[in-house]
Amino acid sequence: MATGPSGLGIEIVSTISKLQDVFTPVGLASAAQADLPQICVLGSQSSGKSSVLENIVGRHFLPCGSGIVTQRPLVIQLTNRPASAPAPSDNGVTPARMENDKNASQDEWGEFLHLPGQKFYDFNKIREEIVREANAARKTGISLQPINLRIFSPNVSTLTLVDLPGVTKVPSGDQPPDIDKQIRDMLMEFIANPACIILAITDANEDLDNSEGLQMALEVDPEGTRTIGVLTKVDLMDAGADVVDILAGRIIPLRLGYVPVVNRGQHDIDSNRPISYTLENEREFFKNHPSYRDKAQYCGTSFLAQKLNRILNLHIRNTLSDIQARITQELQKFTAELQTLGGPLGSGGSANVVLSDITKFMSEFKTVIDENPNDLSVNEPFGARISFVFHELFNKEIMNMEPFELGRDNDLRSLLYSFPGSTPSRFVAMAVFLVKHQIMRLEGPSLKCCRLVYDELITIVGQILTKIETFRRHPALRERFNSVVVNFLKNSMGPTTKLVSDMVAMQACYINTAHPDFIDVDKAMTIVNDRMNANKPLSAPAADLKLAPGQINTNRELDVEPKEKNTLTMEAAHNERETMEIEVIKLLIHSYFNIVKRELIDTVPKAISLTLVTNSTKNLQRELLQELYL
Repeated sequence: MATGPSGLGIEIVSTISKLQDVFTPVGLASAAQADLPQICVLGSQSSGKSSVLENIVGRHFLPCGSGIVTQRPLVIQLTNRPASAPAPSDNGVTPARMENDKNASQDEWGEFLHLPGQKFYDFNKIREEIVREANAARKTGISLQPINLRIFSPNVSTLTLVDLPGVTKVPSGDQPPDIDKQIRDMLMEFIANPACIILAITDANEDLDNSEGLQMALEVDPEGTRTIGVLTKVDLMDAGADVVDILAGRIIPLRLGYVPVVNRGQHDIDSNRPISYTLENEREFFKNHPSYRDKAQYCGTSFLAQKLNRILNLHIRNTLSDIQARITQELQKFTAELQTLGGPLGSGGSANVVLSDITKFMSEFKTVIDENPNDLSVNEPFGARISFVFHELFNKEIMNMEPFELGRDNDLRSLLYSFPGSTPSRFVAMAVFLVKHQIMRLEGPSLKCCRLVYDELITIVGQILTKIETFRRHPALRERFNSVVVNFLKNSMGPTTKLVSDMVAMQACYINTAHPDFIDVDKAMTIVNDRMNANKPLSAPAADLKLAPGQINTNRELDVEPKEKNTLTMEAAHNERETMEIEVIKLLIHSYFNIVKRELIDTVPKAISLTLVTNSTKNLQRELLQELYL
């Protein structure tokens, strides 16, 4: 068949082919984002799709048989090269054996992207490799991961074709029951791309309205601006029948038109006749057929290949600037993302392993923190254990703390004589003085809570490191990894303990006697009076015990003998007035101390969560990258 395009056309199509090779290892999504121009071959299983592709290549290389043959997209990158050109040596590539292919030639060969460094001069071996790769997905249905095949030959036009699974309605063999939906979803994934040129294959004996390939193409391209119709098996139509009306656009018009072709017959396949024999018969058929001989130059596989090459080149030129803009945009996005992770990490194998393990570790770490351990061998979710530390251990220890030890009433009695002034303010001043020292006792349990949470984090780290396979195989790497994580947590403990200590000191440095929950002096005196009167023997006059709010005796000389005024001791018995005043002071201190305890029970866990737990989930990954790569 005729050879291909100019050198510039080959270069343009080859550049797009190289981009496809780059995107393939990272999955279909990346290629779709770049919207690379490509020709997708669409048709039912019986439409002759494979025969059209083999005629274009000039070689029998595609699997054939009943049922669903194509399990994965097959990207066929055709490159025209002169027959006189020496075969390039690509990194010590060795030719595959050619004994099984009588027509094997050193001028034609194939290469698979998944088998770098290997050339297939035997096209039977190419077919076997396609079957092997396709069968890997057979039991699970359709796979979106393409098989990339390059074919170099002097007999092809430079093209990139994507052979898609044939449209089907009924599962075959061990195929999943929803195979029709899987196939349709895959086909739509490809042909919905506006940069895709659709090669819709239809049996010439089939009504166009019933052509599944053409009808699906018109769903995404209703104007027919990027669809080429191919009519196969025109030589098998009944006598007097032809496709002239279709070619003229009088049935379903397509902007890019239709091309009739003649398929390879079953007898030719069974006889192992070369494709060149079929192409010669095709030329003779159109040249001599009364309906087509006037326009024979616009019929057949050779014209189809040239037409596809021209359309693809034009399509690439029209979309080239947009492709460049999209790739630049993606490059900038991923470069920025890479910088947030600490910059380039090198291309060595060990670096990739460590990067993968950092990703696994952080994913597991964050999952455990979020109380979803996902197969981690721990007795309880991390969140439940931390909740126990906060709400059971810390809460109970704080709530059980009392502002006074037993037997301290004599100390309060001594302090009463050290605070002059009016009664209400005198009581408040004394309570403020005493409660400041009691609040600082709450720092110990608060810092202990920090340590318990830290210990839980260290435990979780050890369990995750034990779970990851790489660290089990490489103890030195595990120790290094563990060291970085532990040092990070230790460094996080500094700000955490400081914040918690500051929160306790903050409570002690300013006593808010206007707090709505703080009991006022008058109410405290009333409560104490009621308690003491309730405990007073019935023979005692109630008036002797009553302490009127705001009128407590400030002239202490009336309550003690002059000789005892400056010689009060802890052993001296309290009179009723002293007992009442001591109880008022204690009630005020208890009231405020309880306010502080409730506030610390609420805020200390929040502080620890912020500076220790949340800080680890947000910044530990960056620390690992910096320490293990820089």
